[in-house]
Amino acid sequence: MALNLFTRLFRLPATARPNFSALSTTLRTPIAASPRAFSTSSPFSATYNQVLRGCRVAQKARKPTSPQLKDRPEMKGVCVRVGITKPKKPNSGERKVARVRLSNGRVVTAYIPGEGHNVQQHSVVLVRGGRSQDCPGVKYHLVRGALDLGGVGNRITSRSKYGTKKPKAA
Repeated sequence: MALNLFTRLFRLPATARPNFSALSTTLRTPIAASPRAFSTSSPFSATYNQVLRGCRVAQKARKPTSPQLKDRPEMKGVCVRVGITKPKKPNSGERKVARVRLSNGRVVTAYIPGEGHNVQQHSVVLVRGGRSQDCPGVKYHLVRGALDLGGVGNRITSRSKYGTKKPKAA
């Protein structure tokens, strides 16, 4: 009786009283099953035998395909000499190449794409990466239509690759 009187006298306002009605509704609802089973280990962990065989050795970094450019898309250079080279075994012909001294002082061999060119010694050219697949030791290309190297004349298709302007409509 005294406890009942005490609770009536010192009753908290409705806003200060804890409300358990929302909690009871969430407890009554069933918990949905998780889409995958719980696992403490990673699904991609190595087995003991794989570790013994050396699977955790760090992979080697890939070497750059055009190292003399030093992570640049292209570089300016001066032609030291222009010549021809023969392609690798199943192919035959004459591939036009140029030895170019880059602006960083390195000398590289670059392929001259397209039919005909106006490159000669002391020509200032733009060098980009990209090897010539059938010429050994040629890891660079000259950019047609840039600086002293002119575009390919009478080119109809793939003109942007060979520095050719759009032909005038007749």
